[in-house]
Amino acid sequence: MSKWSLLPQRWRTKKEASHHAEAIVDILETPPIVPAQDGVVLFSMMGTAVLLPYLVAVKSLWAQLQRGRVVLMDDGTLTAQDRAILAHHCGDPEIIPIDSVKMGPFPSGGTWERFLTILDRRNSDYWIQLDSDTVTIGPVPEIAEAISRNRSFGLLGGHDAEIGALPVAEIARQLYPDGPAEGHIQTRVESRLDQCPPQRGWRYMRGCSGFAGFAAMGEGRALAAAFLDQMKEFVGEEDISIWGTEQIASNFQIANDRDPVLLPYDRYLNYWNEDWRDDAAFVHFVGTHRYDNGAYERSSRLAIETLNS
Repeated sequence: MSKWSLLPQRWRTKKEASHHAEAIVDILETPPIVPAQDGVVLFSMMGTAVLLPYLVAVKSLWAQLQRGRVVLMDDGTLTAQDRAILAHHCGDPEIIPIDSVKMGPFPSGGTWERFLTILDRRNSDYWIQLDSDTVTIGPVPEIAEAISRNRSFGLLGGHDAEIGALPVAEIARQLYPDGPAEGHIQTRVESRLDQCPPQRGWRYMRGCSGFAGFAAMGEGRALAAAFLDQMKEFVGEEDISIWGTEQIASNFQIANDRDPVLLPYDRYLNYWNEDWRDDAAFVHFVGTHRYDNGAYERSSRLAIETLNS
């Protein structure tokens, strides 16, 4: 065990993030994205701290998909130099200031601005939400087919989510057989989904908003606002702004779109310090395991090599 591993997580993460950035700086030597006005938008909220990982994320996805143009939401930290780099590498993307999003009844922060922007602008384009801590490591035919059929898609939260997009009461029954539970905000909301009025016919999937596709011409803010009101009944007005409520709303929105695609978890996964299959296509390096075992760095560098080949 290294001395560094004994330090607080927040200190380790800062050092590990700096080391990771140094290891992937060659992303700046890869060919730029050539954007297409083809009805597909690759959208991310990001800032200066994740510039290099973001470039790996968006370029590795674009290289496999070969579709779309980039749109960004500035979290308020992008510098003039960042914008110049993004203009070169991402085809001079539109950059939306986070404080330009009209929130209405929705909470500020917690990536709600990102989610609402997608809902406001999905009328004519297919929007793909992409987190910066992701790497596309193989072909993504499921994504290409979802786009071609204009079907929303969701990255599952884990193998337990493979039960599918089901009526909300069935989700609560299968995942929380003991009834309402406390703890994480997602647990609190999901375990109470059977309290939703059944006449609404709502559905839900347990997903991860780090990678999500929103079909063109899908539902907008009205459905999200109705579900927001329901979540307030579950957890209270104050807790609706807790980090994670946007992910719950995103899962709900996708589940209630027409015939959504739930990506196979063995190929599109979240990294929990476990090996993945040889045919895996996409990895979301989430949370405390992000830098474990050098998997994120190796995947990023392999993606960079592929971009330069």
